Amino acid sequence: MNFKKNLTENLTRRDFLKASAAGLGTLFCQSQLGAHLKERKRPNILFVLTDDQRFDMLGCAGNPIIKTPNIDRLAQEGVRFEQAFVTTPICAASRASIFTGTYERTHTYTFTKPPLTRAFTDISYPALLREAGYQVGFVGKFGVKVEEGVINQMFDYMRPTSFPYFQTVNGVQRHITELEGEYAVDFLRQIKPDRPFCLVWCPWAPHADDGNPEQYFWPPEVDSLYREIEIPVPEMADPKYYEAQPEFLKNTMNRTRWFWRFDTPEKYQKMVKGYYRMISGVDLVLGRILAELKCSGLDKNTVIIFSSDNGYFLGERGYAGKWLMYDLSIKVPLIIYDPRAQEGSHGLVRKELVLNIDIPATILDLAGLPVPEKYQGLSLRPLLKIGKTDWRKEIFCEELWDNPEIPQSECVRTDRWKYIQYPRHPEYVELFDLKADPQEKHNLASLPQYQSTLEELRRHCQKWIQRLVEDRKKFQ
Repeated sequence: MNFKKNLTENLTRRDFLKASAAGLGTLFCQSQLGAHLKERKRPNILFVLTDDQRFDMLGCAGNPIIKTPNIDRLAQEGVRFEQAFVTTPICAASRASIFTGTYERTHTYTFTKPPLTRAFTDISYPALLREAGYQVGFVGKFGVKVEEGVINQMFDYMRPTSFPYFQTVNGVQRHITELEGEYAVDFLRQIKPDRPFCLVWCPWAPHADDGNPEQYFWPPEVDSLYREIEIPVPEMADPKYYEAQPEFLKNTMNRTRWFWRFDTPEKYQKMVKGYYRMISGVDLVLGRILAELKCSGLDKNTVIIFSSDNGYFLGERGYAGKWLMYDLSIKVPLIIYDPRAQEGSHGLVRKELVLNIDIPATILDLAGLPVPEKYQGLSLRPLLKIGKTDWRKEIFCEELWDNPEIPQSECVRTDRWKYIQYPRHPEYVELFDLKADPQEKHNLASLPQYQSTLEELRRHCQKWIQRLVEDRKKFQ
């Protein structure tokens, strides 16, 4: 479809913003497609994956400051996972894991690596959905290199975006989150009503524009938010927590970016408010997309999944970034809203340990498709209803990029314990009692009374590594 005609003439900037503010309102019903659609057994799927949004950056997650009403509504009417984690806290590897349902150690893709091979993209959830008759669209940050021809195998509609955040379109300066919303609406308006769809929206926000000293850029409609609020400085931003780290954890990219963003009180307030505004901007545009679903009569058969590719430090430990195995880095929001779900499950909060690699298995399961045996994640479908379910008791996470500014690390985490090791610094390990110390302040690894727990988790960690190495052979 013609970009200028469809996006500029049919959907003006002013109208777009009105619809965003309206949330689930009925503005812009181009046509009441719902009246003519037959009830589908296979649901539509909207998957929203933000960038660098950690678990507590939502109103529904207990953050008393941030404004995310549309996402909060999905949590109120759906299922929120309190203990959701990424297997690798870096965008390239995490996104490859989400596409393929496999760990970094299995797919081996991260920054500076060769493209993800067809052995993995052939089992990606977009490719399998499209093969099964779904109309599959993608908008936003792709973030993974793939072999030639794979994009056409995975998607019917592809609208990637990139920095800078503000771009001039037809003489008007636009924020790319707004543009991504318009691309999403464009996809929804051209789907064929006799086939289900999957739309994947990956906003760049709230990722900082690292090459720009201002770092954070947000849509002007949220500019007034948080102006009169003093953002509390986290306890673990106290310099003593940075000083307590070994040298190899001090002089890293986390610290370099701390100087970019948080090294003065004034800069801290400015940057964190910018980060919050970018998240609120995503929420605003999500409201516009939800309004379009409602107008088109698609809302009653569209499952919505919301998550992020990794967590984020906002000054804690003297850091800015992610990459490490602390919860602030690996823990992310995860909400699944299914309008067809039983009423008693609305607002359900699950405490099981779930992973980003569970998302592709869940999408395929919801679509009624078999989950590939090579997937290393589990479908979350059993957790979308009230009741106990036999579930995993521990998770393994890793970050393996060969970068001198980012130490490689691995961890095993249970409800209570976390064990962290650093392959290139075997002399240093960490052990945290998460029940007594949820902020991971006190490393117990050197204390005699915890040695049996330490050794047991170390053995578990090695077993995980061996298993993932073996799983890699299945793709060769």
